[in-house]
Amino acid sequence: MSVKFRLGAMMFLQYTIWGSWMPVLSAYLQNNLGFNGVQTSLIYSLLPLATIISPFVGGQFADRWFPTQKVIAILQLAGGILLIAMAGITTFTPMMWLMLLYALIYAPTLALTNSIAFINLRSSEKEFGAIRVWGTIGWIAAGLALAGWRALAKSPEGIALKGDTLILAGVFSLVMGVLSFGLPHTPPQKEGAKPWAFLEALKMFKDKSFAVFAVICFVVATELWFYYILTAPFLTSAAIGLSQRYVSAVMTIAQVAEIFVMAFLLSRALRKYGMRKTLTLGILAWPIRYIIFVIGAPAWLVIASLALHGFCYVFFFTAAYIYVDSIAPKDIRHSAQGLIAMIILGLGSFLGSLFCGWVQNLFTTTTANAAGEAVKMVNWRGTFLVPAGLTLICLIIFLVFIRDKMQAPADRTPA
Repeated sequence: MSVKFRLGAMMFLQYTIWGSWMPVLSAYLQNNLGFNGVQTSLIYSLLPLATIISPFVGGQFADRWFPTQKVIAILQLAGGILLIAMAGITTFTPMMWLMLLYALIYAPTLALTNSIAFINLRSSEKEFGAIRVWGTIGWIAAGLALAGWRALAKSPEGIALKGDTLILAGVFSLVMGVLSFGLPHTPPQKEGAKPWAFLEALKMFKDKSFAVFAVICFVVATELWFYYILTAPFLTSAAIGLSQRYVSAVMTIAQVAEIFVMAFLLSRALRKYGMRKTLTLGILAWPIRYIIFVIGAPAWLVIASLALHGFCYVFFFTAAYIYVDSIAPKDIRHSAQGLIAMIILGLGSFLGSLFCGWVQNLFTTTTANAAGEAVKMVNWRGTFLVPAGLTLICLIIFLVFIRDKMQAPADRTPA
């Protein structure tokens, strides 16, 4: 099988695993196991927390000691076993500890799958988008697979069986673990002068442009969680009036747009406009989307603006991974990907999830309805003004302080 086919299958499975549990696990924990909001948020915070720690470890193994494909395979096999074990857990404390252990195992693979693709493609600028798009397709496929399984089961609880979402993720993880042994052989870069690759990756902060770029990545990543957490309640609020029955289907507009931008526009934009202009367009899409949310009317425009997620995510975050690969020294590419993953998926996601909840509470008031019952009212305009303002500031800082051309990577023979 071709290298591109194997890398595409890798991305597909990597994100079917995540997409099997991430969107719906909270409902299972609260509706079926009786976990409260704090317990649920703690469990969800563990993967971002693990992403702060473990990518350096995974990058170290792949950069210095073991072939990357074997590191991915072993991690996914272990992760699959843990996910299936978690499906049988019904109490908070053991669920939390198993999820923490799983997060520490899964988090490194997010960076390693990117880096193994970059290393084995002749031109990541031209080819990575077409490979990474299979991850988004996998995320959608996981949701459809779970929905189909539950529909066939016809359970009054709305689930196929206890822990079905974790079982499905575990099966996908075991499949990926086995197939990862067949990924392109990517040996460690033993010629590296220094033994600790992650320490060398940290030295990239000495470059002022990279340091500023990393801060922008962090801030934008925090604002991503306003979309992930608050879009569904915003759309189903009185402000927009979308039925909760259709919200999950409507929100797939974002994933469809992401697929289109990833597959057809990213490589063209990088070739025609270059890395700096592509990233500029990516950052610009963020305040535009949130400003539309602030205006909040007409409803069709708010729903249509979900398509901007394709530009927000692909033209900024995916392009950011490509940029980091282009400037990282050859012998620390895995650890450099771990570093940017830690900033975006770790620190940014962990603090962003807490920050957006705090902002929403800040703009929430409690009033009494006609029956004297307490009703919470969210000022959505005030809530979304925060990410709109912060992402606009990021755009200005990017344009003022990062003035070099940020060259995209040149064609190269796979390592």
